[in-house]
Order: sequence, then structure tokens, then C-alpha cells
Amino acid sequence: MPDYKILQAEQQGVYVLKFIGEIRLNLCSTLDNLVETITNNPEFKTVMIDLTETDVIDSTTLGLLAKIAMAAEKRSHFLPTLISTNPDITRIITSMGFDRIFIIVREPASRIEELEEIPVLRASEQQVRDKVLDAHRVLMGLNNRNREEFRNLVRALECEEP
Repeated sequence: MPDYKILQAEQQGVYVLKFIGEIRLNLCSTLDNLVETITNNPEFKTVMIDLTETDVIDSTTLGLLAKIAMAAEKRSHFLPTLISTNPDITRIITSMGFDRIFIIVREPASRIEELEEIPVLRASEQQVRDKVLDAHRVLMGLNNRNREEFRNLVRALECEEP
């Protein structure tokens, strides 16, 4: 049984996502597909992301979350919400500049119902590399610290492009 799960619900263009366990690179195709589906929905207004049961979150996932946050803000002019009760996760997301693109709530949501599990998609190594590169470019665009932090990784991935 996997040590991760992504749940979702949607009503009238407002999405709720809940990440459980270790949310890492192996889910980048699933998350990228989810981001595309959500942002291409003409009714999409905003998103609330619950990280209260997230144990680990990597930079690729953070880049995809930044992508959806920017789309939500552009669409509705409201910042989306991110819920994090884990001090380590909260420290990571604030260090990445997420306090500029999300409303960060440090208390658990009182009630989240009717969430459906998102099936995990399989991806080729090239597809994963492309998603990792795109996610890190998004993170680099958030602030100078991220630009410096991920510059070498992005350059290395760009050198691998066919």
C-alpha cells in the first residue's frame, strides 16, 4: 500500500485538495494533470490545499502548487488557501515565498467532506523530467532566493533536453 494519497473535491469552481503522506516526484505527472484539469475548467475560481496530513513535500510538488496558486489568483483575483499544521512543512512553504501566493492557515480545517482519491498516473522518464523542470522554473519565478536555490538544477535539466 502506498504511503501517499491525494484527495479532491470540487463545488462551483472551488477545489479542495488534501495531500496525505509523502508527496514527492513520483506524483508529478498526477499533480501536473490535476493542475491542468483544474485550471482549464472554465468554472475554476480558487483552490484550498490541505497539507495537515502531509509528511514530506518536495520542490517539484511545490512548483506545481505555485502554478495552481498563480492561476487561481489570475482567474479570481483572490489568493488560494494552504493549510499547514506541521511546522516543518510550514517553514518550507514560507521559505519558498508561498506567503505571497497563498493565504497560509496554521489551523486544521474543521470539516472536509466528499473528497475523492486521485488515481496516480504513470509517466515516462522524459515526462517526469519535463514536469520537474517546469515546476522548478515556476519556483524560481517566486523570489531571488528560489532563483539562486534552483538555478543549477534547472541548468542541468535544460542541458539534458533532447
